[in-house]
Amino acid sequence: MRSARRVFNIMAVVVGVLYALVCGALFVFQRSLIYYPQPRFNREASTLMILSVGAATVQVSTHPHAGPAALIYFGGNAEDVSLDIPDIIDAFPGRAIYALHYPGYGGSSGSPSQQAIFADSLALFDRVHAEHPNIVVIGRSLGSGVAVWIASQRPLARLILVTPFDSLGDAAEEHYPFVPVRWLLRDKFESWRYAPQVTAPTRIIVAEDDEVVPRSSSERLRTRFREGIVSYVVVPKVKHNTIQDCPGYWALLNSE
Repeated sequence: MRSARRVFNIMAVVVGVLYALVCGALFVFQRSLIYYPQPRFNREASTLMILSVGAATVQVSTHPHAGPAALIYFGGNAEDVSLDIPDIIDAFPGRAIYALHYPGYGGSSGSPSQQAIFADSLALFDRVHAEHPNIVVIGRSLGSGVAVWIASQRPLARLILVTPFDSLGDAAEEHYPFVPVRWLLRDKFESWRYAPQVTAPTRIIVAEDDEVVPRSSSERLRTRFREGIVSYVVVPKVKHNTIQDCPGYWALLNSE
C-alpha cells in the first residue's frame, strides 16, 4: 500500500513537472506560435512606402490615389498583405490603399508584438490621415485586433472586421484548452476593451465554419460595440482561411 502511494506521488510530481515545462515553453515561444512573418511577394501591383517609427523601419504596400478617401488594411498573422492589393483596388476603386507589413513581415524591421504593431499602425494612420481625412479601416483575423484599437483612438469613416475575435485568448484557448493561456499570453489583443469607444459604422464578417476563431468569440465582440453601429454577416460554408475565396467576398466588404 505504501509502495503504491509512493509510485502515485512520483507520477504526480512527474506529470506536474511536465505540465510546468509545457506551460513554460508556451510562454517563452508564444510569439513564434502567434506570428508567421511573410515576405512581400507582390512587388508589381503596389508602390512601397517606407515609414519610420522610432528606430524601426516599416514597409507599407500602397496604391496611390488623389483625393480625401483612403483605406488601411491590417492582415492576418500569416498574411502577405501585398497580395491583397489588386483585390482591394478593385473593391475600393476610389480610395488610396495602404497595407501595413507588421514588424518582421515584408521587409519591415524588428520582431512582431502587440506593442510594436500598435505603434506602427497608429503612425501609419496619422500619416495617411494627414492627406486623406476619410479613412476606411479593414482588419482581418489578427488584424481585427489592430483595427478595433485604431478605431478607438482615431476617427474613421468605417470599420470592417473579417473573422474577428473578442480577444486573442479566445482563439488560443480553442487550440490549447488544457493550458491557462489567458495567464500566459503577453500579446492579448483584447478588442473587447476598445470596442465600446468606437463610433464608426462597423461591419463584422464571420466565416460560418471558422476553425480558428470560435464563433462565440466573434458574437461576443459584436455585443461590445455601441448599440446601432454594427452590421453582422455570416458567410455560409467557408472557413477561416477560405472566406476570401467566396464569390462576392470583396463586394461584401464594400457594401453598406
